[in-house]
Amino acid sequence: MRSQRTADTPFAARIDSSTPLAASHLVVSSLVLPSAMTASAAPTTSPSPSSSSPSSSSSSSSSFTFTSSTLSRRPYSAFRMNCPILIVISLGCILHASLLWSGVAAAISNRGTNTRPMSTSQTSSMSGPQPRFLSRGHTYRAVVGDTLLLPCQVENLGNFVLLWRRGSNVLTASNIMVTRDERIRLIDGYNLEISDLEPQDAGDYVCQISDKINRDQVHTVEILVPPSVRAIPTSGQLQARKGGPITLECKGSGNPVPSIYWTKKSGAGKSTARIGDGPILTLEKLERQQAGVYQCTADNGVGEPVTVDMRLDVLYPPDIQVEKSWIHSGEGFEAKLVCIVYADPVATVSWYQNSFPIQTTDRRIMATRGNRHTLTIRHIQQEDFGNYSCVAENSLGRSRKYMELSGRPGPAEFYSPKWGRSSDSYNLTWKIDSYPPLEEVRLLYRRVLMNDTFQQPGRWHDFILTPEHRPASEPLTHIMSYTIKNLHPGAYYEAIVQAKNRYGWNEVSDIFQFIVASNTMDIPPEDAEVVASSKSRSNSAAIGSTHFAPHAHSRTIAWSALFTIAASCLLQRRLRQRESSLNVG
Repeated sequence: MRSQRTADTPFAARIDSSTPLAASHLVVSSLVLPSAMTASAAPTTSPSPSSSSPSSSSSSSSSFTFTSSTLSRRPYSAFRMNCPILIVISLGCILHASLLWSGVAAAISNRGTNTRPMSTSQTSSMSGPQPRFLSRGHTYRAVVGDTLLLPCQVENLGNFVLLWRRGSNVLTASNIMVTRDERIRLIDGYNLEISDLEPQDAGDYVCQISDKINRDQVHTVEILVPPSVRAIPTSGQLQARKGGPITLECKGSGNPVPSIYWTKKSGAGKSTARIGDGPILTLEKLERQQAGVYQCTADNGVGEPVTVDMRLDVLYPPDIQVEKSWIHSGEGFEAKLVCIVYADPVATVSWYQNSFPIQTTDRRIMATRGNRHTLTIRHIQQEDFGNYSCVAENSLGRSRKYMELSGRPGPAEFYSPKWGRSSDSYNLTWKIDSYPPLEEVRLLYRRVLMNDTFQQPGRWHDFILTPEHRPASEPLTHIMSYTIKNLHPGAYYEAIVQAKNRYGWNEVSDIFQFIVASNTMDIPPEDAEVVASSKSRSNSAAIGSTHFAPHAHSRTIAWSALFTIAASCLLQRRLRQRESSLNVG
């Protein structure tokens, strides 16, 4: 019988009204039930012969019971147009959701708190003002050697004891110093001061109230250490052979960990740009130019960067460079032959003339200054002309370079401008050094046909010139000029010069190119560029003044397009009206 009553009881009545969820269901039932009953009673009000019987009365009363089975049997059409019922149901759902959310929020709030539920005795014992931190935990960064102050300010401390601890070690208890470290003391109440900071002072410092909750405040201390760096090996001296690899290494320390980079010192002792980053610098296939002092720098932003120098010696056989491979002089004069020798280990240098070793005499003097080796020949005689060589040798190899001491004229050097002033001729000027007088000078020139893709030289035109007689008291430099005529306007030409004295012909000069002026513009192209740029500016100004025409054309096109669109829209509207009139008819 009990289960039978449970099944027939309306579902709204079976909900426990002590909960927020039950309350919301009751509200919904009370609001919805009358309408539902009215809607369900309509089809059962027709009179019947048995309506006055008790069974009929029982059946009628049961038809007004709003159970879940009854709700499921009602057709959807009974509620489709009843807007008040839908509004009431919506309000009931909103009320139910708000009550449910309030319960969930309360549960989350109770779960997220850090304090444990207090018993009745605890609550009664803490009914007075509770201790509260006025300061806040913080992360402090301090440089080693500095003094650091950690705040701990509390109100309503009462009879509670305030502790400072670091890990499990208690530093202070109330005003009593527990630690034996003399660098630590209390300042202005319970503020903790640490002087002469050391790297091992880093860590968490806790200011704690000794109540049953054990409230605490944590300060994190980070000790900044300036960078330091050392070379590996500590001597800072390294050697390697030419062509091989070498590794330079240094180690830096500090907090934060420093960044390390490498530079190489120049001859003036100043560092050049960075050549590497990181504690290791590797050089592959060493050349002699890579020898020198390398500097390792460590920097972490704390204090100034620190450096350490490392010297690299590259061992290699002698490498010789000559100052001049051809030396011009004359009888009775003096000449200097210079060899610059690079070698590590240091090389020994010897001088030779025509493969015969030279011994020091009063006329032939050999001198060394650094890596510069000089052979000076005084009061030159004819037998002093010829081929010379310097030979350098060390434990890794041997090297030789050749030079020539000659009485022949030096090569010609041109002084004429590249662009000519005349349209059919060009004045060519050059100089030649010769101790003896020049006997003959040869001038050759040719036209060159060229464009952007090729050059086609013509045949050489050869002229033999006789220099004017020059007294021996005049300088050795001979300056000559010659005007070449019957040239093509605006054409490109090339010229070379060769001279002869009593010792023979000199080497042919380098090719000199020149351009003949054109008929239309007898000015150098530098001036022509200025004129051309002025004309270009004038033309651009003239073009800019006519820019209104394209804008006017664009406006005309825009108005035409707008008119076309408007006409199209009007036509479509007329077509729709006509179609509507036809349908009505």
